[in-house]
Formats: sequence, C-alpha cells, structure tokens
Amino acid sequence: MTPPSSLESLIAALRCLPGVGPKSAQRMAFHLMQRDRPGAERLAASLRRALETLKHCERCNTFTEDDICERCRSPKRDAGQLCIVETMIDMAMMEQTLAYSGMYYVLMGRISPLDGIGVRELGLEKLLERLNDEAVREVIIATNFTNEGEITAHYLMEMLKTRPLRVSRIARGVPVGGELEYVDAGTLAQALRERKPAVE
Repeated sequence: MTPPSSLESLIAALRCLPGVGPKSAQRMAFHLMQRDRPGAERLAASLRRALETLKHCERCNTFTEDDICERCRSPKRDAGQLCIVETMIDMAMMEQTLAYSGMYYVLMGRISPLDGIGVRELGLEKLLERLNDEAVREVIIATNFTNEGEITAHYLMEMLKTRPLRVSRIARGVPVGGELEYVDAGTLAQALRERKPAVE
C-alpha cells in the first residue's frame, strides 16, 4: 500500500479541525496550495511556534507563553472570585460581557463518559490546588447547559460543598430581548424555576 501523498496528508490533517468535513478540508488545502502559498507558510510557521511556546498557565490552566498568564498577573482582576469554564472560548465570551472582572479556571473540557472523558481526564487536582489560594471567596460555575456541562457542574458543586466558599452557578432562562412565544418550553420552564423577586 502506497503512503498518502503530501496533498492527501494535508487534507487529512485539516479534517482534525472542528466542523471541517472532507469537502471543506479539500477546499482549504486546494486554496492554500493554489492561491495562497504565503498564507500556508504563515499558517505552518504559526502552528509550529504555538506548539513550541504555548503551555498551560499554572493558575488558570489557559494557554500562555509564560508560567502565569497576563490575566492572572493583572492587579485589576478580583482575586476573590474564580469562574470555572469549560473552554477558552467560553472564557472569551464571559470577558465580552464586561460584567465579570474576577479570575478564571479553564477545565479544557467537561465530563463526558461517551467520549471517554471522566474526572481523571479533567485533571481537577490542579483546580483544587488553585482553590487553596486563601484569596478566593466565591466560585462561579459557568459550564454549559448541556448534559455534559450539567454533570460537570454537579460534580464540581459536590466537590466544593465542604469548602468554606460561596459556590454559585450562572443562571439560565429567557434571553435578553427574547419574546416568550419564540422561547422553547424547556428554557421557559427553567426561567420559571429560577425566578427572582421583582424587588430585592
């Protein structure tokens, strides 16, 4: 059996990206080789540099070139709050709200038995070490509202309930600007269950 050609290998490599199927990978490979070879060179160099220089931040587990990332070193962040998210994309979304200025811990995944990801694979020992920081007063669990995210949130809440910390979970419900007639029944039911007093 002959080994795959360089082009076949490139197409197969591009398929590792999320949401990229065989046709998309083929189009990307053809575009890079036919129309944008300088772009292909930049992509290859950037990937090589990232693989060589990026590592996990010792405090929040995100990617950084330093032992501790810039966000964790910032004196402007509230060290008393620690928000736990599944991925770096989730952390970026939290930052875009401009409503949170605390610290983060990125799990780099969630408990998903079907994908072979359990508690051990998440490496929660590092999170427990992070929580030994006496400055942390509140943990905000901001995992996604999927089955896997809920399982992960439940496990984290159980794990943290013996610690002298305020543990909260981000709310869910009707989106801002949403009209009830277009909201699905499950979301509406959850909004009812998690309703708050109109005057506090």
